[in-house]
Amino acid sequence: METITISVTDREGASHSLEGLAGWRVMEVIRDHGLPIKAECGGACACATCHVYVDDDWADKLIPASDEEINMLDLAFDVEPNSRLSCQILLDESLDGLHVTLAPDGN
Repeated sequence: METITISVTDREGASHSLEGLAGWRVMEVIRDHGLPIKAECGGACACATCHVYVDDDWADKLIPASDEEINMLDLAFDVEPNSRLSCQILLDESLDGLHVTLAPDGN
């Protein structure tokens, strides 16, 4: 499988270069590398605790958010136009270099 590298800015402003495999969810990559993301529902689009901001250069390269994801983002804190649930972003070779920033966790 092809390795995909993503860049993640954590809540303290530090940047992390993380590797995952094509077909993985961005949430899984972030979680598996130990960054602080709750992802309470495990990727079922049922909690909004994996909320991220997608860098503007990448927003148009993603599959548009589903109605289910949009409805779930209504429950998230600090939603912006570039907000997405990282469990709904599947990696493929077109997303190599994707940059996201962890949204505030609402606490």
